[in-house]
Amino acid sequence: MAKDFYDILGVNRGASDKEIRSAYRKLARKLHPDVNPNDKAAENQFKEINSAYDVLSDKDKRAKYDKYGENWEHADDIERMQRQRGGRGGFAWGGTGAGGPRVTFEDDLDLQNLFGGIFGGGGGRGRGRRPPAPPRDTEQPIEVTLDEALTGVTRTFITEGDHGDNRRIEVKIPPGVDNGSRVRVAGGGRPSFSGQRGDLYLVVSVKPHARYERKGDDLYTDVEAPLTTPVLGGEVTVQALDKKVALRLPAGTQNGQTFRLTGLGMPKLSTPDKRGDLFARVKVKLPQTLGETERHLFEGLKEAGL
Repeated sequence: MAKDFYDILGVNRGASDKEIRSAYRKLARKLHPDVNPNDKAAENQFKEINSAYDVLSDKDKRAKYDKYGENWEHADDIERMQRQRGGRGGFAWGGTGAGGPRVTFEDDLDLQNLFGGIFGGGGGRGRGRRPPAPPRDTEQPIEVTLDEALTGVTRTFITEGDHGDNRRIEVKIPPGVDNGSRVRVAGGGRPSFSGQRGDLYLVVSVKPHARYERKGDDLYTDVEAPLTTPVLGGEVTVQALDKKVALRLPAGTQNGQTFRLTGLGMPKLSTPDKRGDLFARVKVKLPQTLGETERHLFEGLKEAGL
């Protein structure tokens, strides 16, 4: 009997989407193949949590699972047969143990018609053979750092093989991905009854960075400057994500004034050879202590009305 998806993720049936997502990410970090190389048990658990999250993170799939348990994939067929039979029995519900609610079949219900003729032969009762179920696409969240989003990164995933085993695939996350970006891996989803595989979609989230704020393809950062530099003019060093550059401040630069550094932002996802811009906000660094000479100078400036 299939394991209950809620038990696999360690959440209760009333868990919110946020609780389910948090539980999955915690387990995924613990069981990821990169953390547990050559650990078959961890691979199997990683596969299980991915399967559970695929269903419980999807509103429609979760509703079907809550109602039909391990038979959730056949919910549409079951309900269609219920309508055709006019509610005249045919289904008996069990408890809510492992695999969720369980449904058994009574009377002369046509299993061959219900499951699209996967058992071979005609469609039963002269209705003909139904077309095979379409391949199933799969979604999986992935978290990257801002530096990884700048250069791109390769990640390894474990998916279900054609014979029920696990297979390891490497996926290149392209430069420029942002929160909500979807990376399609053709044929990386689960196989359908017909043997065709759906696609795997990696849904990206980018970790916040301590130094940079991202807005689309542009980055924003603060650059400190001693008081004399913005007043008299001069150069300050700006740390971009991948290199340091010199920024010339004109005399009279104001605290908080922003300067555009063209082409030092994030790569554009569709055209990674082009980049957004880096905006440097000047943060004037005031002296915390003053010597006697400095105090006289500032007092002179004060008397001059500056």
